[in-house]
Formats: sequence, C-alpha cells, structure tokens
Amino acid sequence: MSGAGAPTLTTDGTGLTIAIIAGQWHAEISDGLRAGARRALEAAGATVVEYAVPGSFELPVVSKAVLEAGADAVVALGVIIRGGTPHFEYVSAAATDGLTRVALDTGKPVGFGVLTLDDEQQGLDRAGLPGSKEDKGAEAADAAIAAVHALRAARRLGA
Repeated sequence: MSGAGAPTLTTDGTGLTIAIIAGQWHAEISDGLRAGARRALEAAGATVVEYAVPGSFELPVVSKAVLEAGADAVVALGVIIRGGTPHFEYVSAAATDGLTRVALDTGKPVGFGVLTLDDEQQGLDRAGLPGSKEDKGAEAADAAIAAVHALRAARRLGA
C-alpha cells in the first residue's frame, strides 16, 4: 500500500468552507471516498458543501467555479480504473493536470483524492470502507485543510 510514510497532519477547519466535489463513476468506491472526506471535514469543524459531477474529467471546471465562488478549498474525489484502451491515460492526465492548474490559477488548495487504479479491488482497499486499508477521501480532506493553513501562513510573511 502507498500509505507508508504518510504525514500526520493536525487540522483545524474552524471557519473554513470546504467543498467536496466527487465523480459518480464506481459508486461504491466513490461513496466511500466522499464519506471519508465528509467525516474528516466535519471532525475538523469545517463547513462542508458537496457537489456531484459525472466523472473525474469534470472535476477541474467545477472545482474552479466553486473556489472562485468563495470556498476556501476543495476536495476533488474520483475513481479511474484502467481498461483496455488509452482512455485511462487521457482522463487521468486531464483530471490531474486540470486540478493542478485550478490550484495554481486560484491560489487555493485542491485536496487530490482521485484514485487511478488497475482494478476495482485497489479502490475498495483505499476507499475508507469497512475492511479498507486506507481512507484516501479523509487524507485528501486533511491535506486540503493543512494547505489552507500553510498558504495563510505564507501570505502573512508579506503582511
């Protein structure tokens, strides 16, 4: 599992509005990711808003709109499973590059919870479901909150 060496983040989401934006493909995995992100954000005291998008390809444009509308950060969640065509590479690259661009263009964090998988079992192992080894939805939520605080601290340097 890739979880080895993960940081321990202390997160306080008090006063923050964080949007969960989740693709709807592979519902069992996606629902687990969304539930994990919601649990983490609520436990941190953040205000949570949620938006469903058709799939991972749509995550960047909706993330950008939500951040421009005033959210402090987004947690982008998606599930992309490798198939027998190059579609996997195209969608994975578009989602990853698009979300990176959104973060840089808006100056606001995007918690990256897009799973790129070889098979469904890898997603079930990472979805925060009963029996899962990891909770990537919660990890992406914690990362988004921590990044908000890091950006605020960096911006105070110039104040």
